[in-house]
Amino acid sequence: MGPVLAGVLQLLALMAALALAYKPLGTYMAKVYTSDKHLRVEKWIYKGIGADPDTEMRWPAYLRGVLAFSLAGVLFLYVLQRLQGVLPGSLGFASIDPDQAFNTAASFVSNTNWQSYSGEQAMGHVVQTAGLAVQNFVSAAVGMAVAVALVRGFAGSRTGELGNFWSDLVRGVVRLLVPIAVVGALVLVACGVIQNFSGIHEVGQFMGGTQEWNGGAVASQEAIKELGTNGGGYFNANSSHPFENPTPFTNLFEIFLILLIPFSITRTFGIMVGSVRQGYAILATMATIWVGFVALMMWTEFAHHGPAFQAAGGAYEGKEVRFGVGASSIFAVSTTLTSTGAVDSFHSSFTGLGGGIALLGMMLGEIAPGGVGSGLYAMLIMAIIAVFIAGLMVGRTPEYLGKKIGSREIKLAACYILITPALVLVFTACAMALPTPANSMTNSGAHGFSEILYAYTSGANNNGSAFAGLNADTQWFNTTIGLAMLLGRFVPMVFVLALAGSLAEQKPVPVTAGTLRTDKPLYTGLLVGTIIIITGLTYFPALALGPLAEGLA
Repeated sequence: MGPVLAGVLQLLALMAALALAYKPLGTYMAKVYTSDKHLRVEKWIYKGIGADPDTEMRWPAYLRGVLAFSLAGVLFLYVLQRLQGVLPGSLGFASIDPDQAFNTAASFVSNTNWQSYSGEQAMGHVVQTAGLAVQNFVSAAVGMAVAVALVRGFAGSRTGELGNFWSDLVRGVVRLLVPIAVVGALVLVACGVIQNFSGIHEVGQFMGGTQEWNGGAVASQEAIKELGTNGGGYFNANSSHPFENPTPFTNLFEIFLILLIPFSITRTFGIMVGSVRQGYAILATMATIWVGFVALMMWTEFAHHGPAFQAAGGAYEGKEVRFGVGASSIFAVSTTLTSTGAVDSFHSSFTGLGGGIALLGMMLGEIAPGGVGSGLYAMLIMAIIAVFIAGLMVGRTPEYLGKKIGSREIKLAACYILITPALVLVFTACAMALPTPANSMTNSGAHGFSEILYAYTSGANNNGSAFAGLNADTQWFNTTIGLAMLLGRFVPMVFVLALAGSLAEQKPVPVTAGTLRTDKPLYTGLLVGTIIIITGLTYFPALALGPLAEGLA
């Protein structure tokens, strides 16, 4: 079997698995977020945190809950890292420096999981399990809660109420993330991923020195890191490390976990707004972009430009031979079109155009299918922009799901789509203009520029993957990327929840002959075009200086 055919067959198997899980999981999630009953363990949690899960919240109260909980998470994780040197189970590692502790706390609380450190050489068992792994669960649940609040905004009528943040948060963790993560971890353990609390082992001599390996609760961390679209690895090599991802099957299974909730939540959306066809329209948009990007990535990485590629049968540099070019391409696209950031290959070693595809996937806003929760609400923002453009073309007040899109709604949507590009481009420009940050680049020219552009794109879009080649463990990059991650996560949430509140206050308008059908292929095509055009106009100059210049050279 040739490598191209192997890659295509893996893609088809992945699509079949996602299709089988789509309806039952999407329906189950809708029941989770619409149920009026609380499990016993959930009641204990509410009592412990002093929350009333039955109190309906308007958008300012919902936002206060999101920000207060996330701020507490940042402070707790920062303190935990600073105290690592005196904690049990630290494996002898020292406390984390202040700038790196801030960067890591911001990273995991914002669901980014950007890592400017080598996990096996810096983090002990307590920080990994009580700090990082916990944030993998709750940060994903926060994203889903905000998405569900926006969906309730479309479904509500003249109430302004968006549900209860604490209830949505707890249910997302207890009823959804924990059960699936447990099953995923058991599958990974059965396939060879390690799960223990052992210390550091000396395993022999290597290159004239001693080779040492850590143990750790890797399988449990790996399952939620992929399922929650987090991405932070136990080891520096992330999902290319054999302790995290030992076989081609585990590689495909981890991609499945990455895409499972972001695709399935479109059915949840359709059920909650009373039209599963609307969910299928959003799904079709996401799937079209994802499949298109996978095809482009495979084409660029299998194209035999140069004698080395011809001899190897593809761009094998920086890729694990046990996965191959096809599976590595699927993983790279899936991780950059979501907010996962996990990698099973070296993105900096992709072809120039292949690296550009990974960059563009994040620049789209990670909406195909995007992060857990964040992908859905980002796509719904783009859906509002698309109906607004359609309304301008026909001279009619735009409507989406029975709600009029007026000046307030379109201003909030516009602010949402502008904040992340502003963060990426401003921070990249500052890093390139100042003398010190440029010293962190391994490469010069277009590839070196791509390293910095990728770093801030990954941070501001809450992805977390790295182009590699950039030494990001400096005070400048730890601080600025940390700020980009926090601002890129929580400022857009302000606009999303404000938009949800505005929509929930409206009375639905009846469908007429002039209403744009947003559940038809025509609208899906319009939405895909809107996404590509907006991203192209925003980022094309930066892409032209980096990956396009390198790929066309």
